[in-house]
Amino acid sequence: MGSHAKPLHILSSSQFDRDFLDYMCLLTDTIRRFDKSKEGLMYLKGLLAHKRAMLYFTQPSTRTFLSFQSACNIIGMPTSEIRDSSTSSERKGESIEDSLRTFSSYVDLIIMRTATPGLCDRIAAYLDETERPVPIINAGSGPDEHPTQALLDIYTLNRSFIRQDGIDGKTITLVGDLKRGRTVRSLSSLLTNYQDVSLRFVSPPEFRIEDDLRTLLTEKGVKFEETDHLVDALAYSDAIYMTRVQDEYDSDNESASVDTTRFHLKAQHLKHMKDSAVIMHPLPRRNELDVEIDKDPRAKYWRQERNGMWTRVALLTKILGVDRKIVLPEL
Repeated sequence: MGSHAKPLHILSSSQFDRDFLDYMCLLTDTIRRFDKSKEGLMYLKGLLAHKRAMLYFTQPSTRTFLSFQSACNIIGMPTSEIRDSSTSSERKGESIEDSLRTFSSYVDLIIMRTATPGLCDRIAAYLDETERPVPIINAGSGPDEHPTQALLDIYTLNRSFIRQDGIDGKTITLVGDLKRGRTVRSLSSLLTNYQDVSLRFVSPPEFRIEDDLRTLLTEKGVKFEETDHLVDALAYSDAIYMTRVQDEYDSDNESASVDTTRFHLKAQHLKHMKDSAVIMHPLPRRNELDVEIDKDPRAKYWRQERNGMWTRVALLTKILGVDRKIVLPEL
């Protein structure tokens, strides 16, 4: 997908190429400059006041939900929401397809977060065959994809390395439950668009990346390494991307039997890291990331969180075709 293409849906990080990622970083930077004045904010608020969005979040979420809701508010889009399918007619036996088709009658865009793998793709394909195919944005789909999180992660990395020639040539270390962490899958996919990037995957054997990600990285010629030695990896890393155990996908409490304590980033580990390194986390966190690290200037996860709102503003303007009212025409 090039920078000039207007996507119908946002379903997978595989849709994004380097040209699109660079453009989205530029667009997000430009939008943030509008936030510096009342006039700029009022301009943004008028961009999509004629459109409506639905937040269909049937998997628990705080950050992603509020991030998208705030993004919609910034560009003037009224929102409606479903936070629990048991409160809809699905409880009466209505199919998910009928429910979403009903909602598409009321809004111009549906943002979905679901525990069901592949559901966003299925609904997008279904609505494409109807007379009112509204865009679907995947805001988290089971353990498989989280493309908008990956987009904000790229933006955060890009801004963090702005004085170091960007993301190209960097070593990114991803730590934790890499098998079921959809943010890891989506971010790793996006990082294949950058030159000479190296990835280090640090996890217990039970939580290693899946074969499909290994195949993708091999096909793209991306250097990667899998290890269970966190401290050894820190010294060579330009970014540390921490993740929690995704035990919501347990079938029989199997995560409890895995010792993850060796994969917790503690304040005492900071001395092993580069002064220029950055620490990220998609949040929420548990004990895998010491709260004492919050005080370190290399900790970027709270900034990463705020970046999510602005990258989602940018994505909404792009998918609804008003991005060129923000960036200069020659760009």
